[in-house]
Formats: sequence, structure tokens, C-alpha cells
Amino acid sequence: MLHALDIAGMVCPNNVFLAPMAGYTNLPFRAMCTGLGAGLTFTEMVSAKGLHYGSEETKQLLLSRFPDDFLEGETPDAPLAVPLRGKCPREGAKGVSASAQNIAAPALMREGAKGVSTSAQNIADPALMREGAKGVPVAAQIFGSDPALMREACESEALAPFDLVDINMGCPMPKIVKNGEGSALLEDLPLAEKIISECAKSGKRISVKFRIGVREGEEHAAEYAKRFAGAGACMLTVHGRTREKIYAGPPDYGQIAAAKNAVSVPVIANGGVWNRKDAEKMMERTGADGVMIARAALYNPRVFCEFTGEEKPSLLALFLREAEETRALYGERFALVFMRKMAAFYLRGSRGAARGKQRLFATASTEELLSLARELLPD
Repeated sequence: MLHALDIAGMVCPNNVFLAPMAGYTNLPFRAMCTGLGAGLTFTEMVSAKGLHYGSEETKQLLLSRFPDDFLEGETPDAPLAVPLRGKCPREGAKGVSASAQNIAAPALMREGAKGVSTSAQNIADPALMREGAKGVPVAAQIFGSDPALMREACESEALAPFDLVDINMGCPMPKIVKNGEGSALLEDLPLAEKIISECAKSGKRISVKFRIGVREGEEHAAEYAKRFAGAGACMLTVHGRTREKIYAGPPDYGQIAAAKNAVSVPVIANGGVWNRKDAEKMMERTGADGVMIARAALYNPRVFCEFTGEEKPSLLALFLREAEETRALYGERFALVFMRKMAAFYLRGSRGAARGKQRLFATASTEELLSLARELLPD
């Protein structure tokens, strides 16, 4: 099932993608998943209106690459990006141009890394996501309901580094829907088409991620696919659930298949993919060109290794590297809050996980968190 995928001239090394996830898919997490074998990764969804008004926090969601000299020396005293003021996802939230080579590239952590044996230092190479890296595509996701502001975002300097811009038409959260954004656009197809066509005029590759419908019994995936591709989208990602279902229940394979059969652009299937077996089932039943992995990557980012065949690196080594990069980019406060949650995800299903999570959330500094992680996470 694994193969390179051409999206309007952008060749991804494989067709297993990391989904955009609000509050989670920041640069260090995306870089880790890229190194582990994800064929394409997406930023968390970014407000076009926030970019219009110059929100610095919004811009920080759009970091696309590490600086060339990032973490080559000591961790900087001050964050390289604007601190995110401790913002973090809510507890329990659900939710390569010109090259087709496999980019899962193991590498050693820097000499002298603490708490990781040399045999466990097989981790994703951060060089893949340096400013000067070649052949690794990057994608951003934006949301909004104003066609002019959406096009402005696509033409902005903040989105210039991205090879593809995805439009969110699937978010089911009330605060997004009540503003006429996300999945609300499925109830105003002329506006949805206008947004896509205006974004396409920017010259960027435009994709759309959408749900199969708003309510159960009113699924229209094929119609959405035709209209969105017709308006200028060069790729479609279909989440196989209605907005009403949010993240509950199995995906509707028939609706995803109907969308795939309605258009000629690549169609990516999303929803209920937790491992390679799920992905194979999804592609067999839908004929989709690829799959997009969401929550499974939060619990186990090494899931991408199941597709590439690469040896799974140490979870502890991955965590320590991610924590180091997160602190350097965003500062101590954000890193502590965010990485406590990531450690809790990585503990899921392990023996003593409940008690371990309590201890994780009681840590008061990243150093204390990292020390506890060395005790709790497998080497």
C-alpha cells in the first residue's frame, strides 16, 4: 500500500500522512513524524483572520523549519520563537518536492545526551526539517469563512515556505462552527467553493479536508468532492464521519469510496486508522490514494515505522529530543505543559499508566519531567 504520491507536481515520498491536530502538530512533533516516515505533515489549523491581524502566536503555529544551527550548541536561555504563554491542548481532546525517496532517516542524538543509552539513540534526524533541507514537503492548514482573507493568508509571507495549503472544512467544534468556519462550510457550498477558488488564485497548491456530512443520514461526500475539486483543490482528505459523530464510531468506507470515484485528484482517507492493518483495510475498501493518521500518532508516533519497515527507535529517546526542541523553540512554561501531555500519551496502555500520569502532571519543571520520563518511558 505504501507508494510515492504526486500532488500537482509535489512528490511525497509515501502516502501515509500526519493529520493537522489543533494544539499538537507543532514543529518538533511534525519533524519527529517526518523522520519516522510520515510522507507529509500538516501544521495545526491556523486562523486566516489571526494572520490578517498580525497575531504573533498565530504566526508561531506556522514555523516550517528549524534554523540551520538549531541545537548545535547549548540550548538557548531564551526561546527562539515567541513564547506561547503556556497554551496547550485540553485534557482529553480528540481529535517532498522532486523526490520520492524514503525519508525515514535514523540518526544519533548528540554526544553526551543524558539518560539515553547509545543503543537507544536511534531517532529521527532533525536535519530533515532544517531551513536548508531539500526534498521534504511541508503543508499548512488554515481556517476561515472570508474568501478574501483566506486568499490573503495563502499569499502571506507566513505561508510562503509551505508547499501546500489545506483548508479546514471538517472541524466540528462549536466555537469554530458558530463562526461559520470548519464544518459549517459544508452547509454553504457556494461559499466553500468561493473560498477554494480564491485560495487557488494565490498560486499555492490547495487541498481541502472535510467530513462526509453534517448529520447522520445526510452524507454527501461525492458531491462535496466534485465541487471542491472543481473549484481548484488539487487534493482532498475525507474524514469518514459526520460532524454529528465528531470522533465516535467507525468511518464510513462507502462515503469515502464515493468521493474517490467522483474526482480525478488524489483522495486521502482519514478516520479510524490506528495501525497498518487499519490503513490497509481503509485503502482496500475505499480505493483511496493514501491515509491520514491523527490520534494514533499522538499515542505512538512510531506508528509510521509500521509502514516504512524501519526499526522502531526508543520512545524515550524520541521524547527527550522532542522535549529539548520544544523548550528551545517555545520556552519552559509551554514545554512543561505540552510535554507532560505528550508523556501521558506515550504511557497509554502501559502498566501503571494511571499512577504514572498523576506523577507526570505533578512535575514543576521540564528537568523534573525529563527525569521522571527516564524512569517511566521504555528505553
